[in-house]
Amino acid sequence: MKSPHRVFVCLLSLSLFTGSVYCSAQDEAKSRRTDWVESVSQSAPGTDQTTEPSPASAKPSASQASTGQAGAQTQDQDKDKDKGSSQTPGASPGTSKDRLFFALPNFLTVDANGKIIPLTAGQKFKVVARGSFDPVQIVWYAALAGISQAQNSEPGFGQGAEGYGKRYGAYAADGTIENFFVGAVFPSMLHQDPRFFPKPQGSFFGRATYAASRIVITRGDSGKREFNFSEVVGAAMASAISTYSYHPRRTFRGFDPMGVPEYYPSDRTLSNTASVWVSQMGYDAITLVVKEFWPDIRRKVKK
Repeated sequence: MKSPHRVFVCLLSLSLFTGSVYCSAQDEAKSRRTDWVESVSQSAPGTDQTTEPSPASAKPSASQASTGQAGAQTQDQDKDKDKGSSQTPGASPGTSKDRLFFALPNFLTVDANGKIIPLTAGQKFKVVARGSFDPVQIVWYAALAGISQAQNSEPGFGQGAEGYGKRYGAYAADGTIENFFVGAVFPSMLHQDPRFFPKPQGSFFGRATYAASRIVITRGDSGKREFNFSEVVGAAMASAISTYSYHPRRTFRGFDPMGVPEYYPSDRTLSNTASVWVSQMGYDAITLVVKEFWPDIRRKVKK
């Protein structure tokens, strides 16, 4: 029988994902309607009241036909452009192709120059999925699992190949769930911007403080500053799901010299969930500081 905490977590996570998918469908439908209206308004030619219409039987000349075909091809090419790209002069791109230390995905860090184009719910999910399932993440989670194995953290997982496999799966699941809740699910539901905009100038302390404060301060899709519910609540929800779903229960350890059975303590506790939550937010704050100064490091490396 499942515990009440686990049932609550599963139901809440299911409702959150359902709501996020609904928001995504609404945003995409709205975007399609807007694009259709703009294309109709742009393609409708202005009429001249003083010009007589040409006879219905008159056929267009060869030059007019070729001009019309070229115009149609141009309109088709314009429609095939990526919706996420900016069509407004001075607007910054929606996401980036940058990588921290030329390896780790850093797709949600963009420059704040010019006008900021908000992301749709679908774009938020796509960029988070692109970063979460990047091949580099395989190596990253493998390294974290190896360190955990060497330190014998969460001993309920055991040792050997089986213990390493369980640790690897736990790290991969923890990272993926946290990325989606913080970067896609809650930002879509609360209409908040999951991107990080580095501070262009200032002292080292000022920029570091700015980057770390983005844990609790973020931008809304409207451009206004808001409390970062997506990070705070999203990280807490991800920690609860991981702790009560697949981390070790109370497991048998062996017998003491007196023949009394011993057990590893269960990791599925409220205190452990809070510890994971605080640790995850601290890790995210350090990552934001690294993202803040990464452009400077990259320029020095590339000279």
